[in-house]
Amino acid sequence: MSKKSGIFDETNKMEKLLPRQDEILKELDEKGHVLVQDLCEKLNVSSVTIRKDLNYLESLGLLFRNHGGASKQVRYAYEKNVGEKESINVEAKQDIAKAALSLIQENDCIILASGTTMHYLARMLVNFGPLTVLTSSLRVAIELCNNPNINIIQLGGEVRKSSTSIVGSISEGILKQFSCNKLFLGVDGIDPEFGISTSNAAEAHLNQIMMECADQTVILADSSKLNKKGFGKIAALDQVDYLITDKGICAEDKAGLEEVGVKVMTP
Repeated sequence: MSKKSGIFDETNKMEKLLPRQDEILKELDEKGHVLVQDLCEKLNVSSVTIRKDLNYLESLGLLFRNHGGASKQVRYAYEKNVGEKESINVEAKQDIAKAALSLIQENDCIILASGTTMHYLARMLVNFGPLTVLTSSLRVAIELCNNPNINIIQLGGEVRKSSTSIVGSISEGILKQFSCNKLFLGVDGIDPEFGISTSNAAEAHLNQIMMECADQTVILADSSKLNKKGFGKIAALDQVDYLITDKGICAEDKAGLEEVGVKVMTP
């Protein structure tokens, strides 16, 4: 039986790339991300040709395609334990949480979903109020207990130990009884075509219901989540009102989000 896997052809030898494809990989090594339009100009070929090259190089495992180009970074987000997440992009998450405070007003009824950025936001609400907060996160609820001016509604149901949050039909049933001003939501992926997503299907479904219960949806996500997909789709991008992210977002990604109606905020 002939073998064909990764960068090997049927004769078990390395695939020979065209000079143009070698040049694409060289650009990718230097910049970490390449755009179709830039490659067209540099290599003097059509966008159709470049897209075919990128698709071929992705099939060999040499890059990852994303909207408008390709990168060296994997497109798919995988589930991480909350303890692991707490050590990733800490400063950016704190800045994002601080920026989210500008969207919260006294006497608001808001939803805080799960995630490490929500933990930081909850800590920053210590002197805020009066406020009603509905949350699926056990850690968020505990943080908010330090503020006597915040009324806390903790969703009940099945506990996801990896995220210390609540999911399942019980929490979904409780959630449907409320209407809130804003939802503050953390995600694992933001993709122009797939939309916003998370790595857990049950959490994605709960997040969908959260969006239905809120007048506005505010995504809190650092720029590492851009052009990635999680397993469970939450919603299309045109259902999102705000994205608060860090200054690592590129101009092209920001323009694409604003084109579908997302207001992008950076601290």
